Amino acid sequence: MSLLTELPHNRTLIDASLWSADLGALTAELERIGPHADLFHIDASDTTFTPDAIFFPDMVRALRPRTTVPFHVHLMAHHPARLAAAFADAGADLITVHAEAEGAQAAIERIHAGGQAAGLALTLDSAPEHVEDLLETTDAVTMVGTPLGTKGTGMAPEAVERMRAIRHILDRRGADIPLLADGGIRQHTVPDLVAAGATGVVAGSLLFG
Repeated sequence: MSLLTELPHNRTLIDASLWSADLGALTAELERIGPHADLFHIDASDTTFTPDAIFFPDMVRALRPRTTVPFHVHLMAHHPARLAAAFADAGADLITVHAEAEGAQAAIERIHAGGQAAGLALTLDSAPEHVEDLLETTDAVTMVGTPLGTKGTGMAPEAVERMRAIRHILDRRGADIPLLADGGIRQHTVPDLVAAGATGVVAGSLLFG
């Protein structure tokens, strides 16, 4: 948890999504965006939860020496424990698994056992109340505001209300942890998401151009 407690609390966190970077020049992108990023967001999939593999452990391992900015791996997998361990070994600092995944609790325990922070993500299809099931062992929450595995998609109309509902749950439970908005992050959507309770945004094209 120490990684997340060291992040700024006086402004909106920037979780810079490498999926929107120039994938042919990732080292240069890390150097260019690093001064503006609190985290680098790395999407990964088992190719069944979402169809594209996107990033994989060996790529994370290769990038890890190129920056001191913490790596946040967003793991979209039905059975995340094994992949979570592989990304932890590769240098991930925060690993987020989905509340909808089988064995999410086992994955979180495995992540913590390796010394990493563990996050929980919710898709648009999951009720905000699902965050409560694993809240006691969760170090951060990510609310996905677009169809999972898409890029450049507009934010769903219900995303702001979902953010507000999750913020209410965290406040009621006294959970002082980062709440990130992922998907549809644009100049006109960020103020509404922050007003609804987001403490950080997963910025892709808005940041990388």
